Amino acid sequence: MKKLNQILKNIEEYKNENPHYRELFEMLGEILILREEFRRQLKNDIFGIDPAHVGSKLSGGLPLIDFSEGKFDLSEPRKYFLALLKIAERFHPEETQEVLKEMEEGQVSYETMLRDTFLAVLPEAEGEPQGGPDAGSDDDGTDEDTRGFDLIGFFLEESLRPALELTAEKHTSDISRSKWAEGYCPVCGKEPKIGSLKEEEGRKFLFCNQCGTEWQFLRIKCPFCGNEEQKKLSYFTVNSDERYRVDVCDACKRYVKIVDLRNSDKEADLDVEDMATLHLDMLANEEGYH
Repeated sequence: MKKLNQILKNIEEYKNENPHYRELFEMLGEILILREEFRRQLKNDIFGIDPAHVGSKLSGGLPLIDFSEGKFDLSEPRKYFLALLKIAERFHPEETQEVLKEMEEGQVSYETMLRDTFLAVLPEAEGEPQGGPDAGSDDDGTDEDTRGFDLIGFFLEESLRPALELTAEKHTSDISRSKWAEGYCPVCGKEPKIGSLKEEEGRKFLFCNQCGTEWQFLRIKCPFCGNEEQKKLSYFTVNSDERYRVDVCDACKRYVKIVDLRNSDKEADLDVEDMATLHLDMLANEEGYH
């Protein structure tokens, strides 16, 4: 709870620093409180990974959870999703009510929508950010901080977070021992949107917004295509603010945001940092990266 209180305090600071994203930060604060509540209620690991397969999966570059094949009891994540939609309804009532109606009428199911998020590895449209909150430029009369926001995708991703955190915590030491070196999450297989530089040596860590897992990765390597040719790897910063940068790969035209924590005296929450750096997503898209 102490950590959550500090994160909420940081969110209040960011709301003042980034007034365009005030509504998104307000929503994120409510989500984090609800996430903690559901996380405390979870008793069982719903993914039930066979301990005998953990080592071979990780050493073979396979994430621990296979959503394309596995059959899981998603009743608790579904409850969390419906609770999240109550938050969403206050910020985006029309879109939320439409989804609720489709679910009630059986046109769509939570399970199908959820699995689709794992099949959609790349954005459908070129120039669209890599998923998550997107303050796009659609001129639809809405506030700047919520335009183009993929509300349902964001809450579908969040709905698994408490359960996935429980699984990830159980296998922290397994992942550490495996020296996982892939560019996707060792727990759920999702690709990173954001990462960080830590310690005096500036070690690079990638972060999974889907399950909260963090793992070390090579500084000079693209996590998406594996390119290690330095001439095709670069980064850019904005307004001389070297706390944040965008690592880009000209071989595959992908990018990942990076928070430099080497000179920071406070622990950063990368869910919050991801939202605080939406402008970097937009700039990367404008430069042709996705």
